Amino acid sequence: MFQKLVLYLKLIKFSHSIFALPFAMTAAIIAASGIPSLKQIFWIVVAMVGARSGAMGLNRIIDRKIDAENPRTAMREIPAGKVRVADAIVFTIISFAVLILAAYMLNPLCLKLSPIAIAVLFLYSYTKRFTWLSHFVLGLSLSAAPLGAWIAVRGSFDWQISPLVLAVIFWLAGFDVLYALQDIEFDKAFGLYSLPKRFGIKKALMLSGVFHFIAWGLLAFTGIIFDLGIFYWMGMVIAGILFIYEHSLVKPGDLSKLDMAFFNMNGYISMTVFVFTLLDYLF
Repeated sequence: MFQKLVLYLKLIKFSHSIFALPFAMTAAIIAASGIPSLKQIFWIVVAMVGARSGAMGLNRIIDRKIDAENPRTAMREIPAGKVRVADAIVFTIISFAVLILAAYMLNPLCLKLSPIAIAVLFLYSYTKRFTWLSHFVLGLSLSAAPLGAWIAVRGSFDWQISPLVLAVIFWLAGFDVLYALQDIEFDKAFGLYSLPKRFGIKKALMLSGVFHFIAWGLLAFTGIIFDLGIFYWMGMVIAGILFIYEHSLVKPGDLSKLDMAFFNMNGYISMTVFVFTLLDYLF
């Protein structure tokens, strides 16, 4: 049982949950103007786990043949035969059922919007087959974290949360472009689409930096809209430094630190935004 659990956690890259969950909690704190109720926190976390598990399971199922051909992904759990496709389908259905249950427990609007969230997650898995804008579709998928958390607390969609939602889209697109650099030759060979394949490594790095600059600006605008204080702006300074450092790690002729730029820095950025938003409301 433990070995199976480990396999499924690897299948859905559970460690990457650090990307989306802090932004969901950030939006929830802002929506509540403090700490949301324990019930809201619990069901937001359950919804996040269900959504992300289902999304990753869906992506792994749809991409299994592509993953089997790519040397970088050939040892993933499905192409390597460690997890059967049928089992992955059951796991994915259960995950989305958990998401819908959590949405039901939060409020009627969350429940009504949950099928749309699932549809966007389903769409993303196919976008790299026909458009290099797939990075933004993935960003749109992840932006459901702050938007969903806001709606979970407020029970309504309000324009004020839009800059934070857009910030997540550009932040995710920016670092997903970096992630796609490692597959540029494979994408060319198999006719897949990505921004690095379309524009080349040098321009892709430049555009990734532009996306992250926009993301930082939108995070700053969020602070202005909600009249956040000194702790939030301290967090913005740290996040800005992390963005700059992230892009200093990856150069056109040297992608050796790509993993650190992709995983470590973006985990630090999302956690920084969350922690300093929390401090701002606490103090």
